[in-house]
Amino acid sequence: MDVGELLSYQPDKGAKRLRDDDPEEEHRGRQRLQVGRDAGRFPEADDPKSEDLVHDKKKLQELMENEDQEDQEAEPLDESSVKKMILTFEKRSYKNQELRIKFPDSPEKFMESELDLNDIIQEMHVIATMPDLYHLLVELNAVHSLLGLLSHENTDPVVNVAIAVVDLLQELTDIDTLHESEEGAEVLIDALLEGQVVALLVQNMERLDEQVKEEADGVYNTLAITENMAEFRPGLCTEAAQQGLMQWLLKRIKAKMPFDANKLYCSEILAILLQNNDSTRELLGELDGIDVLLQQLSVFKRHNPSTAEEQEMMENLFDSLCSCLMLAANRDRFLKGEGLQLMNLMLREKKMSRMSALKVLNHAVIGPEGSDNCHKFVDILGLRTIFPLFMKTPKRMKKAGLSDKEHEEHVCSIIASMLRNLKGQQRTRLLSKFTENDCEKVDRLMELHFKYLEAVQLADKKIEGEKHDMVRRGEIIDDTMEDEFYLRRLDAGLFVLQLLCYIMVEISSAGIPQLQQRVHQILNLRGGSVKVVRHIMREYVENLGDGKSAEFKENEQKRILDLLEDF
Repeated sequence: MDVGELLSYQPDKGAKRLRDDDPEEEHRGRQRLQVGRDAGRFPEADDPKSEDLVHDKKKLQELMENEDQEDQEAEPLDESSVKKMILTFEKRSYKNQELRIKFPDSPEKFMESELDLNDIIQEMHVIATMPDLYHLLVELNAVHSLLGLLSHENTDPVVNVAIAVVDLLQELTDIDTLHESEEGAEVLIDALLEGQVVALLVQNMERLDEQVKEEADGVYNTLAITENMAEFRPGLCTEAAQQGLMQWLLKRIKAKMPFDANKLYCSEILAILLQNNDSTRELLGELDGIDVLLQQLSVFKRHNPSTAEEQEMMENLFDSLCSCLMLAANRDRFLKGEGLQLMNLMLREKKMSRMSALKVLNHAVIGPEGSDNCHKFVDILGLRTIFPLFMKTPKRMKKAGLSDKEHEEHVCSIIASMLRNLKGQQRTRLLSKFTENDCEKVDRLMELHFKYLEAVQLADKKIEGEKHDMVRRGEIIDDTMEDEFYLRRLDAGLFVLQLLCYIMVEISSAGIPQLQQRVHQILNLRGGSVKVVRHIMREYVENLGDGKSAEFKENEQKRILDLLEDF
């Protein structure tokens, strides 16, 4: 046998199906380490010509002799290859930096190094397939170097190093990849946050021109990085917002630019930052963000969104506004920014925005912090808007995706909040609405009461059956299970029923005999019971005040129980 025959025979000497016994795979794996350009993805399937086979195998043998690692090449990517890749990146980064300092006015002198640096960054995308090796990026200082390149001077669209880094970080922080190796992800996220990644990303976005497609993509991928990190570690939202992201998002949302994917993404990130976070809500208020949101939403007062994407953006902005109104200080900003007037107009215009405007109004008037907004809403003739919605659920609401229950819950909550908060003349105007047209509002109130009472009774019957089965099986019904059952009852309609009973008790105790008589008359006619209403309200009082101070809870409980005495 000559050497060629021996080499041809070599692949068959072990009938294993492992990738490391495939010389072609070995060759591609080693080429990736030596050459690197356009590698970094999964190896492509190829069909080598027979005359190239001997040459490839000779080259493979040479490489194997040089590195003497025959048994350690089972995978095309391992710890050793990643280390080499990172060291190559560090060398090219340093060389590029050195040439830029040496020849600041001669781009041709450092352009080749820039291309080399861009190539190795592209090659490093392969590391995203091995999140358990992310610790190497931190240990070998690659994360620090990558963050440094976010402020790289070259903004040439052909070779934009900063955008190449953004693309790499976006792939490294892909949420599915992060969950593949929690340990590796934690190390990477810690290093990025320690390096002030959000502040650097925001500074980079400031200099990008979104008229250039590559740079617009760079902005999109930057937003994706922040979303990935926020989803993996929700606690970083406050830090991200304070590092300039909140200010940049508001600036981008109000920019006079045509609607595009980046504006939609900005609205999504804003909603994420504000979710369950009073710090970011306060920051948005301080940055005049309430005015920005109201200005952007005013467009949809008389016009529907033109596309599904624009509708999604509108809903994100409404959600952001609802989140902000959870903070008392923002209620005042909303009031001064004429947010109530805008919501009132939207409710009258009957466009797509009406559904979300109802939610915002509910958030604006609820609780003792909503008192000023309640009074203002009556002053701007809001009662003329809200009561037609109480009397009949609009068909458009159903088409827009809001169920009857959601619509009725928002409307009843708004009326209940006004009954609780209004004083003097405004309260009198509200109560007089219930006496209009032969107490038709009371009739509607009682109709809804029996509708939701029936729904809750059905749910209670089902839950009691489940409890009976659990006891029979010897299972213990603990507090956690009781809480779960209570939440199910609320979802079945108990919350709306509680609001309706509260309204009944409030108007019956308002000192207007006509209203109390009508309520009791309909209860008797429909086979209802004052005892049932009292029971529902006592259960409501027992579960009142989550998230509120002990003093507020105690005062509110006493107030409602006093009202029940007069019912």
